[in-house]
Amino acid sequence: MGNANQKPQQNDPHPDQQLEEQESSSSTFTCEICIEPVTLPNKKFKNSNRCVHPFCTDCMIKYIQVKLEDNVADIKCPALTCDHSLEPISCRSKIAHQLFDKWCDVLCESAVLGLDRVYCPYRDCSALVINECGGGGNLNRCVCPNCKKLFCFRCKVPWHAGYRCEESGELRDQNDIAFGVLSERKQWMRCPMCRHCVELVKGCAIVRCRCGIEFCYKCGKKVDHHWCNCRRSSTICMWVFHLCIVILVIWPFFLLFTAITRKNQQH
Repeated sequence: MGNANQKPQQNDPHPDQQLEEQESSSSTFTCEICIEPVTLPNKKFKNSNRCVHPFCTDCMIKYIQVKLEDNVADIKCPALTCDHSLEPISCRSKIAHQLFDKWCDVLCESAVLGLDRVYCPYRDCSALVINECGGGGNLNRCVCPNCKKLFCFRCKVPWHAGYRCEESGELRDQNDIAFGVLSERKQWMRCPMCRHCVELVKGCAIVRCRCGIEFCYKCGKKVDHHWCNCRRSSTICMWVFHLCIVILVIWPFFLLFTAITRKNQQH
């Protein structure tokens, strides 16, 4: 007995594919946005394999453009009963290159929306710079990865060499900017009171400004009693100094007590 040849059963096409074939066979459809009859089947907008609705391509292009002007990255299908999002890759061949590039930019910005970011303050650059190290407001001096120029991440302005962020908004001429660069290169310290620059050539780290304030040249903080706690060595020296003062105060009384004790023992 020979084996009977059985024909393989053909699977029914996907319901969505059937719907798409039926719709493509019709020569006209009415766009639900402009409510105009469209006679060309290739004018019907298709959102990849996600959803198919009677929208003409021209209306969908205008719809995408309006959404991007409002900085909407996740553009939903305009159908009332559809919750699918438009696929940017499938729309790339239908929209202009400038519109697609703007869509990509909006998607990138929405992806980094929760991160600390700033735009390069130089007009010939304006690149997006993201703080990948964390720290928030502690980040100041940065180098733009695009133009390689220095700027302040906190103030969002070109780098204010020699000046604090609180002083970056003040109007300064070219001489002030040049002096700020020089003071930063020479590592001069500013007085915490009058903000004048002080240069330490050699000697103790505790310096006295011409305004009469004593401050630490290492940390820039105002000090009392000629001591600063910015380093452990300074703290140890402070305790040794206080111990010496205590010994000097107690030592005369100790000698007096010893002399009186010896005198009483002799009698």
